[in-house]
Amino acid sequence: MRRLPVPRTLRARLTAGLLLLLSLACLAVGVITVLAIEGFLMTKLDHQLAAADGRFAASLEHTEGPAPGYPDTRGQAEGTFGARLLFGVAVQASMVRGDTYVPVSLTRADRDALAAVPPDGMGHTVQLSALGSFRVVAEEGGDGDTLLTGLPLRRVTDIVHQLEVVEVAVFGAAIVVTGVLGALWVRLSLRPLSRVAATATEVTRLPLASGEVAMPRPVPDTDTRTEIGQVGAALNRMLGHVGDALTRRHASEERLRRFAADASHELRTPVATVRAHAELALRHTEPVPGDVRHALERIQYESERMSGLVEDLLLLARLDAGRPLARDTVDLTRLALDAMGDARAAAPEHRWLLDLPREPVTVTGDEHRLYQVVANLLANARTHTPPATTVTLRIAGGEEFAELTVTDTGPGIPEGLQPEIFQRFTRADRSRSRAAGEGTTGGTGLGLAIVTAVVAAHGGTVEMTSRPGHTAFVVRLPSARTG
Repeated sequence: MRRLPVPRTLRARLTAGLLLLLSLACLAVGVITVLAIEGFLMTKLDHQLAAADGRFAASLEHTEGPAPGYPDTRGQAEGTFGARLLFGVAVQASMVRGDTYVPVSLTRADRDALAAVPPDGMGHTVQLSALGSFRVVAEEGGDGDTLLTGLPLRRVTDIVHQLEVVEVAVFGAAIVVTGVLGALWVRLSLRPLSRVAATATEVTRLPLASGEVAMPRPVPDTDTRTEIGQVGAALNRMLGHVGDALTRRHASEERLRRFAADASHELRTPVATVRAHAELALRHTEPVPGDVRHALERIQYESERMSGLVEDLLLLARLDAGRPLARDTVDLTRLALDAMGDARAAAPEHRWLLDLPREPVTVTGDEHRLYQVVANLLANARTHTPPATTVTLRIAGGEEFAELTVTDTGPGIPEGLQPEIFQRFTRADRSRSRAAGEGTTGGTGLGLAIVTAVVAAHGGTVEMTSRPGHTAFVVRLPSARTG
């Protein structure tokens, strides 16, 4: 059997509960009213039978009389039933018709039903097969017989049925009207709660992860004398605390960005100076001791690495500040060819595959930054996979988006690291750590963060899936037609 639908919303539950209570009240009133009216009519019939005093039943003993219509039917109501029982057997039975009487033929069941009525002078209900229901009174006769007098219950039954129809119609109309008005009243009463829910829903849609967030206006329903007002006041206090926390966090992020930008800007000159002096010392024509030359080479390498880190930090600071990028038409297929050539030169021990469409795929954006996206993804695959790993770069065009995919057959990214792989300064574990001295991208934990920031600045998205033997980074950028 199918379950009845259960209302889920508070408005529906309150309305359903109101209708259920009203229906139960109407049912109780209807049942009590019907029983009371039926009991009253039965009592009235019993009084009428008592007033008849059994004269009609007593006169049945004298079926031969001096005048037509005898036995005595005077003062008897239409349909009055009379029967005479001798030794528990109904020997005579008649019914009043106008001013006369008509004999009644009884079945065996009817005779048994009449014989079962005790002669106590109280009213009892008897069902006769040919006549219907009767209210009868049995009394002891003067000749050792039992006299039964009865009145039909048809009128009582008709009145009770008519009352039931009226009650069903009236109570049904009352339930319908109450349901409509109750639903409107409940909806009006819960309108403040709807405003609280709407505000809470609006908060869930806000980008609370980063950046400056404008909190929604507080709800106006804050009357603490009501339950909804208490919820509204608590929500407003919570919104205030959340707004203060977000404001402080944003201010802290801004200070951190300014510090990173200022520090990176200040570091560019001394790092470039150290790098230049190291290169100049290495070019010296006079013999240099081996350990000194090794130290100078390490200084040159680390200064180059530090220069790359400074440039990455400056790029992220510019992107965080929302500085606009160039808006030129960029051929992704040409960028893929250039980046793949550089990757092959940097890691010839890997297997590099390029999958390009027949027609050029173009997007609108900054060519230098988009090249950096492709180069960083390839460098990430190169530095975190062992030799002989297959790395595939695929470009695909579409009506709305161009898709760039970099896949490798390496060991994959650990599951614990995947949720934060695009965050800044996130480094892989030892299974994907880069060897010392390789490249300047990927080791600082900024490569994928730059990819995400640049793609987001172009209105695109980056997705990653990884498992042992298959890691894929998918970049989607608006095509030149839609961008």
